[in-house]
Amino acid sequence: MKLREPMPELNGAVAWLNGEVTKDELIGEKPTLIHFWSISCHLCKEAMPQVNSFRDDFKDQLNVVAVHMPRSEDDLDLDEIKAVAQEHGITQPIFVDSEHKLTDAFENQYVPAYYVFDKDGKLRHFQAGGSGMKMLEKRVNRVLNETEQSE
Repeated sequence: MKLREPMPELNGAVAWLNGEVTKDELIGEKPTLIHFWSISCHLCKEAMPQVNSFRDDFKDQLNVVAVHMPRSEDDLDLDEIKAVAQEHGITQPIFVDSEHKLTDAFENQYVPAYYVFDKDGKLRHFQAGGSGMKMLEKRVNRVLNETEQSE
């Protein structure tokens, strides 16, 4: 995805965990962080406490959605996805993308990967990999500040 492109529709999940959300529900009031992760990804698990603190610290100002992107056949077990999500405190909605439909819509190739959309659903920041959480925090704060100023 390129910057300023609109958020893709959240279609094609084989399951939703922790509740289901639609693109329409995410757009309009507040920015959204969509993060791709996988149960086989060590970096994803390492970064999860920081993602969870974003979710908790900004719960009134930021939507957070997780996308489980399998990297192998071993990552397709729904019970294992549920167990790892619970173990790592992932309470936000999880789009289980076992058929890579959303992964393809995002043109995403990485886990972990982070997409920050402004309140109008336009992509404002993308980053991949386990490092750079400070940069992600800066970008999220910038989009949040823009939202507050436009109200």
